[in-house]
Amino acid sequence: MRRILDSSREFLKNESTSGILILIFAALGLIVANSPLSGTYFDLLKVDFSIGSGFLLINLTILKFINYVLMTLFFFVVGLEIKRELTSGHLASFKKALMPLLAALGGIAVPALIYLAIAGREAPGGWGVPVATDIALAIGLLALLGSMVPESLRSFLLGVAVIDDIVAILIVALVYSSGIKFSWLAMGLVVVLIVVLFRKLNVSSITAYLILGFLLWFALYKTGVHPTLAGVILGLLTPNAPRQIKRVSAKESESTTVIEWLEHKLHPYSAFFCVPIFAFANTGVVINSESLSQASKSVIAWGIFFGLVAGKPIGILATTVVAAKFKIADFPKGASKPLLTATGSTAGIGFTVAIFIAHLAFKDPELQELAIIAVIFASVVSAVISVLLFRIFSRPKEVKRRK
Repeated sequence: MRRILDSSREFLKNESTSGILILIFAALGLIVANSPLSGTYFDLLKVDFSIGSGFLLINLTILKFINYVLMTLFFFVVGLEIKRELTSGHLASFKKALMPLLAALGGIAVPALIYLAIAGREAPGGWGVPVATDIALAIGLLALLGSMVPESLRSFLLGVAVIDDIVAILIVALVYSSGIKFSWLAMGLVVVLIVVLFRKLNVSSITAYLILGFLLWFALYKTGVHPTLAGVILGLLTPNAPRQIKRVSAKESESTTVIEWLEHKLHPYSAFFCVPIFAFANTGVVINSESLSQASKSVIAWGIFFGLVAGKPIGILATTVVAAKFKIADFPKGASKPLLTATGSTAGIGFTVAIFIAHLAFKDPELQELAIIAVIFASVVSAVISVLLFRIFSRPKEVKRRK
């Protein structure tokens, strides 16, 4: 139990720090995109290059390298975290997982319905953008709020965010994959079966798994499915089994799991390098009077904005209250409806994953920019609302404690 708690604390600490870096690099992306360096910035992201030749040819741009390759590591870590939460964490039992599961589904369905009600006629494919939660920024915000947030709501939000990630991954795989080539898909399935076989045979060679990981990534790239899903698949296939680490200095061995070891090694690279670089490269949109005017007149932008700002807290609150009322699942201990609404607003910080889905949902660069502007403003507004609600409704408890 102590090992599990230490692993969770390390994850949350890294996520909180990562959230600050995401904000810094996102701000840098916006500043550069709206400065005299904007031409160089956009031209650099469009620089194309090829890796391999013939059968193994891969065509990328700098932006695609970031979104396809670097984000594969991010999604691998996401897959590891999902596996750990499902096997030994907050979602390890049906009772623990039920309320976050229901709340997450409500927080996904309502934003999607709000978007479709506003922008469904013009661009129905964008409904997946406002359903995503940025776990790093959401957890980071609660960490900054400190004692104002009940511990139960931190665990609750983590569970909601993890399930949200699972659904977002399914949306990417099932909704935003086009022109699937089944021969390459078959190759991907063969690679997955080989990984499973290697696990059964207790193969521990890192080189072997790296090769298989590349083959799976390449197969998905050729298939038409977003190749970052290779990271998620490999993360979910990673065994949550004990791994012995010998400590020479202490002359003793400490039991840890393969997932915990991989998270410890890779999470810093994902949180402090891959995601900030992604934020810098993908938030660089031109914001001026003209772009703001276009966004204010765009039903797509408003659909995303209200989906995140209103849909997330309404969906999470309504589902949780109904589930508790009918005794389907337990209401988070020490929480109230206003504090739960504040937590729902925190989940309205879409940012990284929402921007990622926006690039898949809209092929037109102008629509992508409108969507990104909407995500940025919605995330900021959701964060402000969350902070205000926590400050207002947590204050009476703090006063009582002082008395």
